[in-house]
Amino acid sequence: MLGKLFGKRVDPDTIRVHVLIRGRIGDGWYDVDETVRVAPGTTLSQLIALGERLKLPLRTAVEDSPHLAHTLMWNGERCPVDEHGDRPLADGDELFLLAPLAGG
Repeated sequence: MLGKLFGKRVDPDTIRVHVLIRGRIGDGWYDVDETVRVAPGTTLSQLIALGERLKLPLRTAVEDSPHLAHTLMWNGERCPVDEHGDRPLADGDELFLLAPLAGG
């Protein structure tokens, strides 16, 4: 059954996850700031695998810049993908992939 939140239909069988991907990654520039809905119990690795279907270039970003897999921020804490891939996401989680910037 769907509920309503601020006039929008909300599926109670999903959780919200905010994903931010910014900066030059590989040959491209990314500017993604999206909140997606996934099933409760979805892990970080599963979210990365679902990325294309959700229109989130998570897998591409991690593959094109492997250092991002080690510097992923999850709710403000560094969270390497290889160590936390099986960790389930919770409603309201925030994931940030921020490419390093250089200047001079």
